[in-house]
Amino acid sequence: LSIQSHVVHGYVGNKSAVFPLQLHGFDVDFVNSVQFSNHTGYKTFTGEVLNGEQLEKLVEGLASNGLLEGYSHLLTGYIGSVSFLRAVCSVYRRLKEQNPGLVYVCDPVLGDNGKLYVPQELVQIYREEMLPLATILTPNQFECEQLLGQPMVTEEDAVFACLWLHRQGPQVVVVTSMDSSISPDHMIMLASKLPSSSAPTVSSNPGNPEVLRLLIPRQRGSYTGTGDLTAALLLAHLSDTSVSLAEAIARVVATLQGVIARTAGKGRGELRLVQSKDIIEHPDASRFVPEPVDPDLLRNAQARLEGIA
Repeated sequence: LSIQSHVVHGYVGNKSAVFPLQLHGFDVDFVNSVQFSNHTGYKTFTGEVLNGEQLEKLVEGLASNGLLEGYSHLLTGYIGSVSFLRAVCSVYRRLKEQNPGLVYVCDPVLGDNGKLYVPQELVQIYREEMLPLATILTPNQFECEQLLGQPMVTEEDAVFACLWLHRQGPQVVVVTSMDSSISPDHMIMLASKLPSSSAPTVSSNPGNPEVLRLLIPRQRGSYTGTGDLTAALLLAHLSDTSVSLAEAIARVVATLQGVIARTAGKGRGELRLVQSKDIIEHPDASRFVPEPVDPDLLRNAQARLEGIA
């Protein structure tokens, strides 16, 4: 079940997530948290916003027909109101009752490049109510800073952020993009995964996680929907138990880079997902080799976390 925004024209939210998931064999039901003519980066847009009560009515309809039983995953993206976010918490609990093994992939869409996209009060709700529910968390650099309440400048800061976020609940944390102080022409993806037996709480430190970094070339241009695509691809590849964390994030980045390359110079930067079907299904991940983070960075980050225990 994917709960995200929808646009008539273009590829953001569910329009960016559902098709790739279907190509990877997932039968996706989706709820559109908003329905807009186009994404909000255009000069104007029109449309409607779903509220929390409307979401709960839709879910009640599913429940009354016995249709909540088959969901293996919950994926959430842009949510613009307090009532809707709290309704998502309620939906999660209903799905979890039906399937205790439910995997919740939470993309905490709060903002980017120093700017919030949502009301400030949503940050606290994500921090206090959503993080404990999430299995996989996919924030960008700015969103990590909002959740932690402090800047994230260095790689050590990012590793610390992953450890702190693990302590709140998620088993997997992927910082989807952060600036590289060493190479301005690249971004860094940082992925951290706890051992399957580890179950951190707010009063305990997480077990020793696997923490990987991947340097990603910056591509020219501005593209919307890449974060939504990233979260969907992480869901797909991390769900394959035969694939390692390193292989999963390499495939995700290879897909993103391929889709962006095929989109570059075409129209208004709307992702060319349909034209990239072959890339989504069979990404060439050979160029992307994640590496373990420096052990000293991990030790320093763990010491910082212990200092606030």
